[in-house]
Amino acid sequence: MDDARVPVIDIRGMVKVYSPGGEAEVVALKGVDLCIHAGDFVAIMGPSGSGKSTLMNLIGCLDTPTEGSYHCDGVDVSTLDAEQLAQLRLEKIGFVFQGFNLLPRMSARENVAMPLGYARVPVAERGERADQALAAVGLAERGGHTPSELSGGQQQRVAIARALINQPPVILADEPTGALDSKTGEEILALFKRLRDEGHTVILITHDADVAAHADRILVMRDGELHPQEHDA
Repeated sequence: MDDARVPVIDIRGMVKVYSPGGEAEVVALKGVDLCIHAGDFVAIMGPSGSGKSTLMNLIGCLDTPTEGSYHCDGVDVSTLDAEQLAQLRLEKIGFVFQGFNLLPRMSARENVAMPLGYARVPVAERGERADQALAAVGLAERGGHTPSELSGGQQQRVAIARALINQPPVILADEPTGALDSKTGEEILALFKRLRDEGHTVILITHDADVAAHADRILVMRDGELHPQEHDA
C-alpha cells in the first residue's frame, strides 16, 4: 500500500464495555469500524447516550477499548504505555473543546505556547511559534490579551491555535461551536475548512445537523453503532 494512503485514523471492530459482567454493564460501542485519511473533514453526529463521546475519547487516546484495534497515524495504540500515549496525544492530536479550556491568567500567546513546554521546545522558540499559530487563525494582533479580553469566537480561535501548535495530523473538535452564536460558529467552521484545505484532518463531534453539514462526510452514532448518514435523514 502507498504510505500516503495509510489512514490517519484506522479503527477496526472497536468495542467498549463499561462495568463488564456487572449489573451496571453498559455496552457503549458495538464493533465500530472507522477509516479516516489525511485531509478528510468528518463529522460524527449523534444524540446524548449514542456512544459518540466514548468514540471521541478512544480516538483521542483518552480511554482504551475493550476489544478491537486502533492505529493512529500508523501507530498501534494498544502497544503504548501511559507515557507513550501521552506523547502520542501531544504529537498526533490537537484537541478543541466547547468550553475553550483556556487558562484565565495567561495571555493568548502563553495559552497557545503551553503545549510546547510539554514537547520540550526551547523557550526562545515558543513565543515565535505561538505568534505564527495565532496569525494562522486571524489573531496576530491579540497575543497579549487574556481570555477575558477576548470574545467567545476569539477565545475559540486561540484554542484552535493551541491545538495546531505542534502541527498534529488530526484536529479533534468536540462541539466546538456549542458556546458560540450562529454567526461566530459559521466563522469557526469556515476556519476548519481552511485547515482541511491546508492538509489537516478534522474530526468534528456534534449533535447538531446544521454544524455536521459543513463536513465532507457525516457519520451517525446510534446505540453504539456507527452508520453513514442516510440521505433522507
